[in-house]
Amino acid sequence: MGLNLLYSNDRQGEYPDSWYTATAHALAPFPPLRGETRADVCVVGGGYTGLSAALHLAQAGLDVVLLEAHRVGFGASGRNGGQLGSGQRMHQDDLERLAGRDEAAALWRLGEDAKALVRDLVARHGIDCDLRPGVAWTASSARDVAHLHDYARLLERRHGYDRLELLDRDACAALCPSPDYVGGILDMGAGHLHPLNFALGLARAAADAGVRIFEDTAVHHVVESAPATVRTDRGRVVADHVVLACNGYLGGLNRKVAARVMPINNFIVATEPLGDMAERVLTRDVAVADSRFVVNYFRLSADRRLLFGGGESYGYRFPRDIAALVRRPMLEIFPHLKDTRIDFAWGGTLAITRKRMPYLARVAPNILSASGYSGHGVGTATHAGQLMALAIQGQAEGFDTMARVPAPAFPGGPAFRSPLLVLAMTWFALRDRLGV
Repeated sequence: MGLNLLYSNDRQGEYPDSWYTATAHALAPFPPLRGETRADVCVVGGGYTGLSAALHLAQAGLDVVLLEAHRVGFGASGRNGGQLGSGQRMHQDDLERLAGRDEAAALWRLGEDAKALVRDLVARHGIDCDLRPGVAWTASSARDVAHLHDYARLLERRHGYDRLELLDRDACAALCPSPDYVGGILDMGAGHLHPLNFALGLARAAADAGVRIFEDTAVHHVVESAPATVRTDRGRVVADHVVLACNGYLGGLNRKVAARVMPINNFIVATEPLGDMAERVLTRDVAVADSRFVVNYFRLSADRRLLFGGGESYGYRFPRDIAALVRRPMLEIFPHLKDTRIDFAWGGTLAITRKRMPYLARVAPNILSASGYSGHGVGTATHAGQLMALAIQGQAEGFDTMARVPAPAFPGGPAFRSPLLVLAMTWFALRDRLGV
């Protein structure tokens, strides 16, 4: 499945035709791997997780090889909504019920460390990725507004988090003039950025630190041994440690991970520049995500386009008309944009887990894996890479905390997980529409 996903929707070695690609700070290609090489660590996957792991390992003095099937930042890391969220993907009250208050508090701190890490990497390496503060969570019902306000109070009471502003109907409309939203919260401790430029900045930093990056190098087998062997079509890497950083493109490289992490597709459009009409979308330079189960998320680009994400699909292929798919939820939120041209439309493959928490695991004594960020990957994936790098160096506290989060397998395995998820998503989408 991994190789099918790698090549089902994209041209070999080319970034998608997205607004991010059009505005990226281009990075010259790295060569493919040919023949055999030896390394302390082999990292499989060139997104945030792999690039962060490789960078931190190289900075610690290890010899690191990174293998990427297409280009660095090719997958979800270069295509996502660019939101740097607070905490974890699962809300803290739910985490308390799942893992207990002490573990939930530790997970909150790790989530905050993830945001701090992204900001530090951007500053330390001079990564030009338009990092800005502010993410609003908006709601379409009074019940959801009350839940968001209660949640903001819980975060302040339990964790001393005071960066949240409660938005009533008027305050929400002043920020985001959509007739669909009736309130929410504004998190000025969260942020947003240009995701592909962040990934390319990490790649530059990793290469400068001595990481040997090989692109156009698909991994088809990992031999679990000491040392391990990572096999590609044209070569192999023998390494003391392996980091699996493939997320939605893992495929069959590890059955334990594949049972718990499922790839899904999500889609984004970029409108034409809105000019003065941008004030009828957002009045401040913040990002927005709403409270629907199938989340709509959006922000304005530097050139005043609406970048709007919405809609999901399951299976290999993207729909033929991505623009039409995303236009529907976009017009539910902003009906006044019905005559607005869409200049870019693209899809990406991310990965989810049943609990919507990332799955970190030691799948063999010398093989670590992190994936399943469930739409919360800008910070969490970057941090997971650092946590794996620290674990390889013998400092596994943070990694072990994340690995203790319960991670049930999808029922029925890969053959049935997608149909079951489609049924669940259909129900939740209906619930969103009915407001129940």
